[in-house]
Amino acid sequence: FAQPGSLTTVIAVASGKGGVGKSSVTVNLALALAAQGRTVGVLDADIYGHSVPAMLGVADARPTAVEDMIMPVPTHGLKVISIGMLKPRRDQVVAWRGPILDRALTQMLADVYWGDLDYLLLDLPPGTGDVAISLGQKLPNAEVLVVTTPQTAAAEVAERAGTMASMLNQRVIGVVENMSYLELTCPHCGETHREEIFGAGGGADVARTLSARLGYPVPLLAQIPLDARLRASGDSGTPLVGTDPEQPAARVLADLAGTLARRGRSLLGRQLGLSPTGR
Repeated sequence: FAQPGSLTTVIAVASGKGGVGKSSVTVNLALALAAQGRTVGVLDADIYGHSVPAMLGVADARPTAVEDMIMPVPTHGLKVISIGMLKPRRDQVVAWRGPILDRALTQMLADVYWGDLDYLLLDLPPGTGDVAISLGQKLPNAEVLVVTTPQTAAAEVAERAGTMASMLNQRVIGVVENMSYLELTCPHCGETHREEIFGAGGGADVARTLSARLGYPVPLLAQIPLDARLRASGDSGTPLVGTDPEQPAARVLADLAGTLARRGRSLLGRQLGLSPTGR
């Protein structure tokens, strides 16, 4: 994926702090890209807090080894790998430090047979620690999507995640504001209004600050409404984009996928120089 001629767009989904819905954005965005005809892989790089397998309904799945390669777990039209799939037991605690983390990331990138991907989405751990640094060194061509929530405390921390990516020479392609608002319908008059439970403007503030700090436009790409169904679908392993794509949160995520697909590179229709006969 780090080679100059790679046709795979690598997108690292980052956040400054936990609890902002980064993994929910990752899995639903992956499904939305796949629904648009893209071939998508998901690497759960949140070593200590891996939640992608459970959100995709494959928490107990184990990858298959073929000679020296590991086959990613197929689910929902995606190719998925997580450290949670490589542990002997689901409840086993990962207590690793820097060098072992680095080797684990190398294995999940280089020893997994991903095949030809249009997109590889990386679900990063929150913050600016060892994993973010290692991936920045291994994948300097990766693009970074910063997830935040509207409140000022989350926005200020999210700015650090974007700045960290820039220090590693990765390009920040945009900001996603999750839990942006709650849409309520009055039971008496039937009118709909938005309640900004967590405040307003955090995502726009992050985009504006990063644009000024990094020296290029960092847009606010999406504002995802607060929706209990988005949370419940992740808990059940059936992401909302796949099960109920007409819901407002699912539509916003699908629009985000469309925006990324229009600006990205695709393997669709490209000649890869491969032959089934090996000639």
